[in-house]
Amino acid sequence: MQSLCDDREVRPVPGEVLHFSEDPTIEVFVPHVPVTAKGEESLVWAVDDVNAPSYWFPRECPRVCAWLGAGTRAEDRERILGVGGSERLHAIEYGWLRAVLGAKLYAYRLPANGFRPLGDPEPYAWVASETVRPLAPPHAVGDLIALHGDADIELRLVPSLARLWAEVKRSTLRFSGIRLHNAGIG
Repeated sequence: MQSLCDDREVRPVPGEVLHFSEDPTIEVFVPHVPVTAKGEESLVWAVDDVNAPSYWFPRECPRVCAWLGAGTRAEDRERILGVGGSERLHAIEYGWLRAVLGAKLYAYRLPANGFRPLGDPEPYAWVASETVRPLAPPHAVGDLIALHGDADIELRLVPSLARLWAEVKRSTLRFSGIRLHNAGIG
């Protein structure tokens, strides 16, 4: 499968962070409190190179993401990532496949200055408390399935994310569970 988008277009370069959206008309990012945020601080949210692939999905799509880290044990790699050779796995439920196939996603490049990491010991997001203007118009991401393949990320379809999420959380892999409150739909 040939991607409509070069992998370099959906990963930030040094000095930049990315924001992914299904809205191609955003001219300025104004700090706000997301419904899913645990804090009450108004922020602009973005991601770095490591976390960008976790956002190659429609916003509301629940997904489990797992990837190798410095402390990943061989048995966890084999048990969860399997023998396919990928160092990263993204899983969605079957019921969300049509949404992924039909998604129109856009990557916004934002200047990294003014953003601070969120998450310890490794950031899962970058946040800014001031209004941020994109460095350029958004880039259409293109075929999300092909993008995963081009980036050597296994995209796994599962009936339910619950069991995989439980296994990933107790593993030594790095991981992220996004929009899991939407799991089980479809």
